[in-house]
Amino acid sequence: MRNLSVFIAAFISIGVFAQKDKNVLSQIDSISQSRWNSNVLDLDSLANPKFEKFEVRFKDIIIVPEEVSVVKSEEEIPVTPYNLVRLKGPMRWFYYGQNNLVFNQSSFSNWNSGGNNNIGVIGKVNYNISYKNRRHFLDNNIQLGYGFVSSQGESSRKTEDYINIMTNYGYDIGRNFFLSTGFQFLSQFSAGYNYTETPSPSFDDRISRFMSPGYVYAGVGILYNPSENFQVIFRPVNGKFTFVTDPYLQKAGRYGLEKDGQSVRAELGALVNILYRINLYKDINLVNQVNFFSNYINHIERVDIAYNGTLNIKFNKFITTVISLDLLYDHDQMQKLQLKQTLGVGFSYNLGFEFKEKNKKMIKPFVAS
Repeated sequence: MRNLSVFIAAFISIGVFAQKDKNVLSQIDSISQSRWNSNVLDLDSLANPKFEKFEVRFKDIIIVPEEVSVVKSEEEIPVTPYNLVRLKGPMRWFYYGQNNLVFNQSSFSNWNSGGNNNIGVIGKVNYNISYKNRRHFLDNNIQLGYGFVSSQGESSRKTEDYINIMTNYGYDIGRNFFLSTGFQFLSQFSAGYNYTETPSPSFDDRISRFMSPGYVYAGVGILYNPSENFQVIFRPVNGKFTFVTDPYLQKAGRYGLEKDGQSVRAELGALVNILYRINLYKDINLVNQVNFFSNYINHIERVDIAYNGTLNIKFNKFITTVISLDLLYDHDQMQKLQLKQTLGVGFSYNLGFEFKEKNKKMIKPFVAS
C-alpha cells in the first residue's frame, strides 16, 4: 500500500508540472507571434510604393581612338594607302597639302668686298588626294615647283622647275599587299638653259622646255605598304615613254632619241619604286625616294636610277628649312651622274587630314565631385 501511495503522488506531481510547462510554451508562442506581426510587410501598401531619393555619382574613363584629325600635331604624316584602307569611317575622300615659299635677297651699296644685288623666290606645292572604298583605293599626288633668281645686270635664271603627277590604283589582297596599276608624268614649266656656256642666253639657246623632255611611266604590278613610312612598288610590266615635242630639240642622242626628228621614244621594262621616310628627331624628317627602271628590249643591264632625298626641318608651324638632293643616271641620255642640290628657308603651311603618332587620348566625361 505504501508503494501504491508513492506512485500516485508522483503521477499527480508530473501532471501539475506538465500543465505549468504548457502555459509557459503558450506564452513563448504569443511573444514570437507579436514580434512577427510587427516586422512583417504590409502587402496592401505595395500598391503605392514610396522610394527614397539618393544621389548618383558616376566615375568612368573612355578610350577614344583618334584615326583621323584635322588638328595639327607635332608629327604630320600624310594619308597613305597603309592608313587609308584601315579607316572604318564613312568618309571616302581625303586630301593633304604641303605649301612652301622661300625668299632670298641681297643688296649692296658701296660695299668694300663687292657684291651683286639679287632677289630669288622658290615656290613648291605637294598635294595628295585619295579615295577609299572598302578594299579599293585611288591615290593621286601632285608635286609642282618653280623658282628663279634675278641679279642686277643679268637676266633672270630659274633655279627650280618641275612637274610631277602620279596616280596609283590599288586593291587590298591582304598582308599589306595590293594589286596595283598607275602612271607617272614628269616635265617642267619653262625653257631651260646652260648658263655656264651661255651666260646671257636667248630662246635659241634653250636645251629644254615643257614636254621636251616629258616622261610618262605606266604599268601594272604589286604594291607593298607595311607602314606609313615605307612603301615598295614593283611593276614587272611597265612602259616608259619619252616625249620631245620641240622640233629644235629633236636631235639624235638628246634625251635618248635614236634619230633626228623623233618626238617619242617608247621602252618596255620593269620598274621598282621605293619610298622610305625617317623621323630623325621631333621636327626633323628625311624622305627618300628612289626609282629603278630596266629596259627589256635594249641593254637590260643599263638600269636608269633616279633618287630624291628631302630633309625637312620644322622650326614652328610656319617656318621650315628644306634641303633636297636629286641624283639621276640614264645611260641613254648621258653617261655621267647628274646632280642637283637645293637649300631654302621660308614659309610653309600644311592643310588637310593627317595621322597622329599618338593614336589614343583619355577623355573623362564623368568625374565625381
